[in-house]
Amino acid sequence: MDLLLQFQHILESDPLIDEIGFVHPTQFAMLTEDSTGDAAISDGTTFWSRDHKLGVSTQAVLPLYNAAKRAFIAAMEEYKRLGDGGDGLESEVMKHSKALLLLSSDFGTAWNSRKLVVSKKQQLSMYMGELLLSALVLSCSPKSDQAWSHRRWVIKSITGKCSALQEILGKESELVEKIAEV
Repeated sequence: MDLLLQFQHILESDPLIDEIGFVHPTQFAMLTEDSTGDAAISDGTTFWSRDHKLGVSTQAVLPLYNAAKRAFIAAMEEYKRLGDGGDGLESEVMKHSKALLLLSSDFGTAWNSRKLVVSKKQQLSMYMGELLLSALVLSCSPKSDQAWSHRRWVIKSITGKCSALQEILGKESELVEKIAEV
C-alpha cells in the first residue's frame, strides 16, 4: 500500500483522531515500547496511532505532501471538469484535501475546495466534520490563519440552522483555551 493510502486509511479507520504530531523516526521505538494493547502501528517507522492520536514520521512528510497535493489537484480538476455531474468526486476532493491540510495547514485552495463542497451539500453533518477537521489541523498548527478562518466560516454558516449552536460555541471557547495553554 502506498504512503498516501496508508495515511488516509489510518485517518478513516479512526475518525475520532483529535491530535496529530510529526515524530522523528528514532522516537518510534520509544512510542512502540510505551504502547500497550490497542496501538495501531503501520510498519513501526512511518505512522503510529493510539488513543485517537496520530504520529507521522518527519521523514514521510515531504513524500506524503507531494502525493497528497498531486491527488488533490487531480481530483479538483476532474470535479471542476464534470461540474454538477461530479457528485461522486466530492468524496475524493474531501479525502485528498484533508490529507493535504494535515500536512500543510495553510493550503488555501484545499480549504476553499472544502467550502465549495460543503456549501453545495448544506448538510449539518458536513459542517460538523469541518469543525473536527479544523480542530485536528490546529492540533499541529495552532497558528494557522486558514484553519481559524475556516472555523469562523463554519460557525457563521450554521448560525440559525443549528439548535446546538451554544454548545458548539462553548466547545470553540474550550478549544481556544486549550490552544492558548500550549
